Amino acid sequence: MDSKVYPWGDSRKFNSYSRYFKDLFGSRVQKIAVNAGFTCPNRDGTVSSGGCTFCNNNAFTPSYCDPAKSVARQIEEGVEFHSRRYKKAEKFLVYFQSFSNTYAPLKELKRIYGQAFDSENVIGVVVGTRPDCIDEAKLDYFALLAEKKYIAVEYGIESCYDSTLRSINRGHDFRCAQDAVKATAVRGIHTGAHFILGLPGETEEMMIGQTGLINDLPLDTVKFHQLQIFKDTAMGEEYLNDPSKFKLFELEEYIAFFSEILIRLRPDLVVERFAGEAPPRYHIGHKWGLVRNEQLVAMLEKFLENNDLYQGKLYRGNHPVIMT
Repeated sequence: MDSKVYPWGDSRKFNSYSRYFKDLFGSRVQKIAVNAGFTCPNRDGTVSSGGCTFCNNNAFTPSYCDPAKSVARQIEEGVEFHSRRYKKAEKFLVYFQSFSNTYAPLKELKRIYGQAFDSENVIGVVVGTRPDCIDEAKLDYFALLAEKKYIAVEYGIESCYDSTLRSINRGHDFRCAQDAVKATAVRGIHTGAHFILGLPGETEEMMIGQTGLINDLPLDTVKFHQLQIFKDTAMGEEYLNDPSKFKLFELEEYIAFFSEILIRLRPDLVVERFAGEAPPRYHIGHKWGLVRNEQLVAMLEKFLENNDLYQGKLYRGNHPVIMT
């Protein structure tokens, strides 16, 4: 086994989310996903309608998240559930996951997020949203909360290429994402981002090449997912009409490909996730099956070990990428 200690402080081959929280809080921290009933400006006509072409929100929202219940009730049930499932779970983060969780007036956000801290076991919140659904006043509010609690804002960016963002009907450009991330980080708020690997029109060289732009963002954490094609989406229809337009990775192929990104990734960036798998009932055609996250992590670690690779091995500072 590798006994080397890497810059993030342990012998794992990448800067892991579990280590990040152990360093921050000294113990296991469990996320509780809630659905606060938000929607999205890309669905209600404010920016566009129909949403992003890849998006079926049900595919990645836990079934126990019910917006008919209050946030406080969802948290109460989540704490009870995870306390039974994970005996060491004593500290919890509330993850506002579904749709765009800053897409409401500030007064409404204060009402909703105020409920998150009614439980003494809740040590913070993670807010999933879009870069175009944030403003100075909302960030100032989160910064105020961050003085006493752990607050993270996680942006769906998906791609650094404007041509891709237009093709998937994202409704914002990469500059919007850059501005939102910088405005969040400068306030001392923990800042994360999400990217999809395999979006139509992007070559493997483009996906690897955007790592420089990701490194340049003042992010604390990052999520990557392989492209998945879901039922009841515009992309699903595109796929059925012409599957040849899409790059859908096989599992082992994706592990090897993601390693090419990981070895170029800034060592201090915490990798929250690098892949995901929605329930098979949502998929069209290609899928990996019921593979769990811990299995994916074990596969990645074995590949890195066998090939003497680790996060940041080829990182030499940021490099320019030509955007199209």
